[in-house]
Amino acid sequence: MKPVVIIIGRPNVGKSTLFNRLIGKKLALVDDQPGVTRDRRMGDAIVAGLEFTAVDTAGWEDEDAESLPGRMRAQTQMSLEGADAALFVFDSRAGLTPLDEEIARWLRGQGVPVVLVANKAEGRAGDAGIFESFALGFGEPVGLSAEHGEGVADLFDALWPIIGAKAEAADEMAEVLEEGEDAPAGPLKLAIVGRPNAGKSTLINRLLGEDRLLTGPEAGITRDSIAVDWEWRDPKSGEAREVRLIDTAGMRKKAQVVDKLERLSVADARRAVDFAEVVILLLDATRGLEHQDLKIASLVLEEGRALMIAINKWDVAENASSLFNGIKGALEDGLSQVRGLPVLAVSARTGKGLDTMIGAAFELREAWSKRVPTAALNRWFDDAMEANPPPAPGGRRIKLRYITQAGTRPPRFVIFGSRLDDLPKSYERYLVNGIRKSLGFEAVPVRVTLKSSKNPFANSGSGKP
Repeated sequence: MKPVVIIIGRPNVGKSTLFNRLIGKKLALVDDQPGVTRDRRMGDAIVAGLEFTAVDTAGWEDEDAESLPGRMRAQTQMSLEGADAALFVFDSRAGLTPLDEEIARWLRGQGVPVVLVANKAEGRAGDAGIFESFALGFGEPVGLSAEHGEGVADLFDALWPIIGAKAEAADEMAEVLEEGEDAPAGPLKLAIVGRPNAGKSTLINRLLGEDRLLTGPEAGITRDSIAVDWEWRDPKSGEAREVRLIDTAGMRKKAQVVDKLERLSVADARRAVDFAEVVILLLDATRGLEHQDLKIASLVLEEGRALMIAINKWDVAENASSLFNGIKGALEDGLSQVRGLPVLAVSARTGKGLDTMIGAAFELREAWSKRVPTAALNRWFDDAMEANPPPAPGGRRIKLRYITQAGTRPPRFVIFGSRLDDLPKSYERYLVNGIRKSLGFEAVPVRVTLKSSKNPFANSGSGKP
C-alpha cells in the first residue's frame, strides 16, 4: 500500500486547496466560507515523483462532541489512525490562533510524524506567521501557496525522509503484482520509414511471408501508410508476439517534393511515426547513408519515438565491413541527441537478420517504456553531482536539488533547483549522458526539463512538465 498522509488544520486554512493541488485535479470542493469539507476524501497524490495517498479532512473546530462540528472533528481524529504522516496546515498570514495551538497539542500526543505547512505564504506576507510557528515544536515549517502552487515542491524534502522508503516499496510491489503500469501493452507498433526505393514494402512482405504490399523497381509506389497486424514467433523462446507493422511512403528531400499527392503521402508517413512506438529507418546498402536519412532520423527522435537502423540489401553490399562501420560512425556524428542506436544488417530479399531486427525492436520498446524508481534515480543524481558538482558562475552556486521521472514513452525527467538559467548546456549534456549510460536509456530519446523549485507545479499540480 502507498503511504497515507493526512491533511489537518482548522477551518479555512486551505486544506482542500492543497489536497487538490497534490492530486492534480479539483476533486475537493473549495470555497471561501469555512466548513465546506465534512467527510474525509482520499486521492492519489504525487510530489516530485513521490507517490502517496492524500486524505483531506474537515476543519478542526472546538465544539461539543455531539454537534456536527464535533463529529467532524472526531472523523478527523480517526483519520490519523494508521497514517504515515500528517500535514498540519495553518494560515501564515493570519498567524497562529488558539485553535492551531490546540491541534498542535493533540498531534504531539499521537506518535505520527508531523510536517508543519505554512499556507498562503506567497510573497512576504506570511513571514511573521512562519516565524511564530516555530513555537509549536514541529521544526521548520514548509512555506507554500496551495492556490498558486508556490513551494509545493519543498514538501518533497520534508516528506521523503518520513515516507520515502514505504513509497518505494509500494512502487516495487505494484510492479510485481501488476507487472508494471508502464509496461507496454498490446502489439508492438513498428513503423518502417526511409527514402523511396529502400525496400520498405519488400521487407514487410518478407516478414509476412506473402505479397501483401505492392512492390516494384519504381520509386514511390507506396503512397498511403499501411498497417498490417502480424504475429512474430521468437526463434529463441518460441513465444508468439503481436506486431502491427506500418509501411510508409518514401521521404524525399522537401525541395524535391512538388507533387501534391506526394506531399500528402509524406505527411501521412509523418503521422505514422507519431502513431508508432518503435521506428525502423531502412537504409539502402547500395547507396549508404545520405543527408536525407539523417533528417528522417532526427524527425523520429524529435517526435520521441524509439529509433533503430536497418541496412537493407546487405546481400549485394560491397565492402560490407567498411560500409557498416562508416554508417555507424556517421550516425554517431550526425545524431548527437542519442548514442548507441541499434544498427543491423538485413536483407529483405533473403530474410537475413530479420528475426534479430524484430527482437531488437521489442527490447528497444522496453527501454523506451522503462521507469526508474525514485530512490534509485536520486541516488544516481547525488553520485553524478558528487563526481562533477554544478559550476558556480560569478561565484554564486547553482543548486540542483533532486530529479524525478515525469513519464515514459519516451522517458522524461524533471530536475528541480535554483539559478537554473545559469546552468551551462555542457552540464545539462553531462546529466543527460549520465542518465543514458547509467540508467539504461542509451539508445532511446531522453527528455530532461529544468524547473525552479519555487513554483514547479503552478497550473498543473502534478509535477509533470
